[in-house]
Formats: sequence, structure tokens, C-alpha cells
Amino acid sequence: MNSALLVMDMQSAILGTLNNPEQLIKNTKMVIAKAREQQLPIIYVVVGFSKGMPEISEQNKAFSSVKKTLMALDMQEWMAIHPELAPQNGDIRLVKKRFSAFAGSDLELILRSQGIQHLILTGISTSGVVLSTLREAADKDYVLTVIDDCCMDHDVEVHNILMNKVFPRQAEIVHATDWNT
Repeated sequence: MNSALLVMDMQSAILGTLNNPEQLIKNTKMVIAKAREQQLPIIYVVVGFSKGMPEISEQNKAFSSVKKTLMALDMQEWMAIHPELAPQNGDIRLVKKRFSAFAGSDLELILRSQGIQHLILTGISTSGVVLSTLREAADKDYVLTVIDDCCMDHDVEVHNILMNKVFPRQAEIVHATDWNT
């Protein structure tokens, strides 16, 4: 079965909002290296917006609340992936407009064109991009693996509930050291 590793929202700006992201970065770097060894496609997904942020509706509670803050930032700089996890030539990089990696990106088109049926998910935050992408991918009949310690949430309890009670209904949950492609 064709698989791809999704590295989602591992932007330096987002990692900077977490307490002690060092282990997350180390684990994700290790998983990316394993994926490269196995020649799996690596798809980097970042959240980002156009100048003036016309994609953000006032009705969107989550994104409209941060719109003013984001408008003051250099969006290219804000979307930059952490240097230790940065894409290499041949990796795919997509920009999404909402929590799910599918929302506003070409992810589904790329997966179909590559015949990819199995997604390995990593990302920040567990209750944001990972949850939304997992749910949408499951509805689209993808086989899913979530690498627990390559995901993080601002709320540890929410992360644990998702990994232990919610995600196992639709995905295999593994640790970085146990993950085999």
C-alpha cells in the first residue's frame, strides 16, 4: 500500500507557542529520516493566508479571533517550517486555510495522483490539524497511522484523550521509536 508522511503545522512560529517542544522536534526529525530511508513521500502542510486574509470569515470563531494578530506578521516568515524539520528537494509543500490539511489545499489531488492510500500523521496541534485531518481522511477511506509523540497539543489532557480514546477508532497509534513504514 502506498503511504505518505504528513508533517503538519510544524512552523517555527507555532512551535514557539509550545512548552518544551524539543522532544517533539527530535521525534519528528527521526520519523522524517525513516521516511526518507524508505523513500516515502513527505508532505509538509502549513497554515497560511493571502495578504489581507480574505480567506478568514468573521463567522469563523477560531481564525477570526487571531486575524488581527496574523495581519501584522510577515506571512512567509510565519509559515516557515522549523529548520530542523525543513523540507528537502522532492518533498511536497502545501498551504491550507483551515484546521484540516485538506481544507483549501491540493492534498487530496496529490494523494490521488500518487496512488497514496495510507497517511502517517504528525503535527501541531493534536486537537487542531491532527484531529481535523484524521476525521476527514477517515471519511475519505484512507488508512491512517498517527505517531503519538510526533504530535502535541497545548492541553496535554486533550492530547491524551484523543490518542487513547478517540483516534484508535479510526487509526493505528504508534510511538516514533516503534513506527515502521
